[in-house]
Amino acid sequence: MLRNYEFRRYLWLQLLISAVALVVAALWLGWAAAGLVLTALIITYINFYLFTRWRYRELEELSRYLRQIASGEYSFVIRDNREGELSILKNEIFKVTVRLSEQSEYLLRDKERMSEAISDISHQLKTPLTSMGVMLDLLKQPNLPHDKQKEFLKYMQQQLERLEWLITSLLKLSKLEAGTVLFQSERVKLAELVQRALSPIEIPIEIKNIHIVLEGDTDLTLDVDKKWTIEAILNVVKNAVEHTPHGGTITLTLSRNELYTALIVADTGSGIAKEDIPHLFKRFYRGKQASESSVGIGLAMSYHILQAQKGVIEVHNGLQLGAVFTLKWYH
Repeated sequence: MLRNYEFRRYLWLQLLISAVALVVAALWLGWAAAGLVLTALIITYINFYLFTRWRYRELEELSRYLRQIASGEYSFVIRDNREGELSILKNEIFKVTVRLSEQSEYLLRDKERMSEAISDISHQLKTPLTSMGVMLDLLKQPNLPHDKQKEFLKYMQQQLERLEWLITSLLKLSKLEAGTVLFQSERVKLAELVQRALSPIEIPIEIKNIHIVLEGDTDLTLDVDKKWTIEAILNVVKNAVEHTPHGGTITLTLSRNELYTALIVADTGSGIAKEDIPHLFKRFYRGKQASESSVGIGLAMSYHILQAQKGVIEVHNGLQLGAVFTLKWYH
């Protein structure tokens, strides 16, 4: 305690006041009164010393605790349910420690997710690059027939288009997961969004002779970002097209209730494996019945787009056949 400048200054000041009090008591009241004053001062000093020593020990404990926090140790519990300034300080430091611990765990999980994402992206990019490398080696053959050259070049062009799509999709998904996308909300008709989403996949729908049925109130409106919401609907419908057999049907139902506006996408495919349902909206997850061209990005992107616009996306198997996706936008 004597190392503390404030404490030494306070002690010298108290000793000076005590000496003056003793002299005044001896001169005005006599030596007996001075003895009583001296006894009271000694008791006061002892009490003050014990109290100050206890406070310094508490402060030393807090200092040790803060050093542990600085070194990354958050397991030390310092909660104090008593009253007083030190107890309040302890509790406030404990609250800060809990927040720092949660933030540290979040950063660790984020680092792990980043590592997994880089690994997944590397794997996804490796496949088309490897294929193109093989095609280049084949094209180097001097006696390669012209029709084979055309076939290999066409295949490489397809792989390049796939690679471009994959990179674009990954960039979109990364922005969505990082929360850096600025959504521009505007009032639009849900039926119009559905029609715009169907436009890019008209050819595969026609090739598979799939019947598209639009049901419900076509005048329903939403306050959403038009471009991103079309992207979300497109990915869900595209998934339905991939899993609907030739001559099947995809039913799009528009509805609204007190809580939300919904779009239900139901197909007549084989449905979704029960063990796949909890993981279906995870990035790069491919279910047991996923097509060969699927990389597991589209549904994850739809999930994040709806989530960012106060919406949710749910999935379950139909009563008879096929999967049922429900996109909900809460009012």
